[in-house]
Amino acid sequence: MAVNVQTPPDSMYRSTEGLGVWEHKGKVAAVGIGVSPTARRWDESPETSVGAWTILAIRNAMEDAGVSPEEVDGIVLTPDTSTGVSWPKDRPIPESFVETFNLTDDPLDGIVKLSIEWILKNMPELTNIKFAMHAPTCMSNAIVVGAQAVGDGMTQTCLVVRGWHNLAGRYYVGQGAAGMDTIAGPAGITSGHGVPACGTTAMMFQEYCHKYGKNHDMMANFVITEKRNGLLLPEGYWAQHRPENLTVEDYLAARWIAKPANLYDNDLPICVSAAFVFTTAERAKDMKQKPVYILNHTRTTPKHRGAVQTLDDWQEAADETGRKLYEGAGIKNTDLSFENMYDGFTEFHQFHLEGLRFAGVGRGEALDFYQTDISLEGPNPVSPSGGNAGGGRTRFWLHYDSIQQLQGRAGARQIRKKAEIGVSGAFFPDFNYSTIWSATPD
Repeated sequence: MAVNVQTPPDSMYRSTEGLGVWEHKGKVAAVGIGVSPTARRWDESPETSVGAWTILAIRNAMEDAGVSPEEVDGIVLTPDTSTGVSWPKDRPIPESFVETFNLTDDPLDGIVKLSIEWILKNMPELTNIKFAMHAPTCMSNAIVVGAQAVGDGMTQTCLVVRGWHNLAGRYYVGQGAAGMDTIAGPAGITSGHGVPACGTTAMMFQEYCHKYGKNHDMMANFVITEKRNGLLLPEGYWAQHRPENLTVEDYLAARWIAKPANLYDNDLPICVSAAFVFTTAERAKDMKQKPVYILNHTRTTPKHRGAVQTLDDWQEAADETGRKLYEGAGIKNTDLSFENMYDGFTEFHQFHLEGLRFAGVGRGEALDFYQTDISLEGPNPVSPSGGNAGGGRTRFWLHYDSIQQLQGRAGARQIRKKAEIGVSGAFFPDFNYSTIWSATPD
């Protein structure tokens, strides 16, 4: 089945302030969610490839929604599946994979990347796809694009999909420095063995602590809370494979990765896939699950003062995201029941929190807020999904949990206060895609 796969135009994103309430507020709903199993590394069997697990996640999402494959007429996919490890140029494609799946022109499709073409070649039951779009970088981008596409009438029942692979080897070896045992010069501070974001986040956090008189130890309750919540996520990596409790002592004694970011301040790359089903609010009334309505979505892009980000850049961008989200949803920060913003590096979660003014938290106040009751049982639940720190690196647990919380089916993770409106978004404070979810369309 051949379809024209498009790239999202800028017009699909709500990137600026002053746009008013989103024209499709409450008219688009999430009605189904599905995930695959998780694994630390790919074992090179075709059944556990990112392609195979994406097919499984899509089928699970359709079953969860109670929709048949022929009812699905759209798909939005994040084609990038990498955790940073590349496929060696001289390594042959496993013969078992070649024998199991219908390949595209790219032999690595379904292994270290994913295309809509590959999915349709291997899911013949999807016979009615008329809208197809690749939304790069992140599941959060795909969610924004999927919501806008349904609202604009481009698709009526749309799959929103993301998969992750994780090969054996050192991360980001293609960037040069990561392939070495040591890194000389300034790159030793900023790159963190090929992952610049780790070092950048640590430096930004250090500046934040210096400015507001805080310290790294104040992160402990947040990280421990995330780990606890993640162990209550049955679909997550830690719950499935390493149900280990984290104590304050464990956290404070952990080795530094890029000081002041330690081992537990960084997420764990894993293999996993997820799919959501979006449809119109009208169609959602007859679906199997309780609809979760989208009130607004936003995109924030970097506006740096110089060659690198500054603390001011991050804080101003986070503030902008908060303003745009509330403006487009027609709500206030006090309307949020919980927040599920991204935490791939735990030390920038507070920027999201402060930008949203969640629970009234202002600039420089998040680490003090972490010392209060931020648990599932408390008045201000923070990251009830467990995030990437608690479930493994996916950038979609935050959305998955937000939907479940508002449907009242988060199980042991269900917040104790009434879940009415939540927010989720990823990834950096100055470059992210965020969504406001609601239990009702108003």
